[in-house]
Parts: sequence; structure tokens; C-alpha cells
Amino acid sequence: MSYQPHEILLHQARPKAELWRLALGVVLVVVTWFALGLISDMFLLPGVLALTGGADLYSGSDPAGMAILLGNFIFATIAVGLVLQMLHGRSLDTLVGPRALLLPQGLQVGRILLLVLVVLLVLPPYDMGAPLVANLAFGQWVALLPLSLVLVLIQVSAEEILFRGYLQQGLAARFKSPLVWLVLPSLLFGMGHYMPQEAGDNAWLIVAGATLYGMLMADLTARSGSLGPAIAVHFVNNVWALLIVSSPSSLNGLALYLHPFAMDDVAALRPWLWVDVMVMLVSWLAARVAIRA
Repeated sequence: MSYQPHEILLHQARPKAELWRLALGVVLVVVTWFALGLISDMFLLPGVLALTGGADLYSGSDPAGMAILLGNFIFATIAVGLVLQMLHGRSLDTLVGPRALLLPQGLQVGRILLLVLVVLLVLPPYDMGAPLVANLAFGQWVALLPLSLVLVLIQVSAEEILFRGYLQQGLAARFKSPLVWLVLPSLLFGMGHYMPQEAGDNAWLIVAGATLYGMLMADLTARSGSLGPAIAVHFVNNVWALLIVSSPSSLNGLALYLHPFAMDDVAALRPWLWVDVMVMLVSWLAARVAIRA
């Protein structure tokens, strides 16, 4: 399987693929994203806080705070769509790929990843060295689950649209070498996961893992001709990490359980970072099998 399907996404990017245009576009996306978030905070957030009685908007440790943090990613997607239209003369549809590929590929990858997840759950190790910590009551978690799934989909779609969509396609339309369009956006994606205060000595390992993840998703996108597979992998990963078993340190407001150790427990966390890498590679290979089928 080659990177020829990437051309499905690139042919509409090439007419306006100047580097200055891409650089300006990135700046405009960030500014627009920030501006939309600020407007939302001014006009919508007070009403939400009044209804919920408050929210942890810093660490997302309660359902309302986590929902708001995830929901704010919709502004990133809107920002990319506006910049695409104004600066590149193309629509968001051309960035995510044709629907004939996007939805079938995403669903196919999602199905095979659910199977992989079931297999991983029944294989040893069966625990994390200590019991999981209950977070939300099961009834509350189930009641929130439909909204939680939509919010996670908004978040992962926004990240894929920005990194494997706008940045990757902008660079690939200009440079043929995968060393440019596969690596550079992934490095930026990885640096976005740099958390030295929370992760301590593991911070750079987390960055390395996120960078590798970005490269694997870039590879899937180039091989499939749509963002469907990357969104599906990202979605299943984040549903597990944000809604099933989350870190007690942050971003756990919608999770059913918490890990028995925090992010700053370097020794306890490090072996599981390597497990995450292995699961990441298995998920990538499973997705490649799915899009070949």
C-alpha cells in the first residue's frame, strides 16, 4: 500500500500551497480559535456555570469543567474552516476527505479497534498493580455517556483536522518528502503534550510517544486518502483514556475510573508509557489492515 491515496487530499491544496500562506494560516487559526473561545467565555460560559453550579476549567476534574474543555475544541474546527475558505479557497470537506471514504473507513477502523480493545482487556496484565479508583457513579456516567462521546469526537476531530489535515496537507502540497509533512506536524503535536509540572521526568517520554502517534496517524491519512482512520484511532484511544480509565491528575471529570497512581508518580507511570506505545503500534497496524480490506 502506497501514499498515492494522499493525492485525493492534496490536489485541491496545491493551487495555493505557498509557505507564507500556510504560516499565515496557522497564525490565523490560532488567533481565531482564541477569539471564538473568548467570545464563548463572555456570553455562553456564565450561563453554563449558573446551570452547573461551577466547573473546574483548569484541570477538568468535574463533569462540567471537562465538558467545557472538550467542547471548546469545536472552535478549532471552525477556525480551520474559516481560514481554509478565506486564505486557500477550499472547503473543510476537501480537508477531511470525500464522504465515500471518510465514513466507511472510519467505521471500519473503529470496528476492528473495538475487537483489539476486547482482546487487550482479556490478556494479562489484568490490573495496574493496584485497584482502580472509582470516579463517577455508574448511573451518572451512563447518563452522561452520549454527550461525553460526542465531546470526545469533537476534540479528536479538531486535532486531526488541524494536524493531519491543515498542517500535513499544506506541507505535503509543497514538499514531496514524507520527512517534511509526516514529521514536522507530528513534532508540533508531540510538543503540545509537554507537561513537565505534571509528568516530571517522564515529560519528554510523553512528548516522544505523542510524536510517534502523530507520525502513525499521518501515515494512515496518507495511505487512506481521508481523515477517517486517524479520527477513529484517536477516538477509541481517547474514549478509553478520558471516559473509561483516566489519570487522577487532570482531565478526569467524565471518567468512570481513575488510575491508581498520578502523573507525577514517575516510577509507577513509566512502564505503562511503554505499554501505551505497544498498544499504539497494534492499533496502527490494525487500522492499516482495516483500510486494506
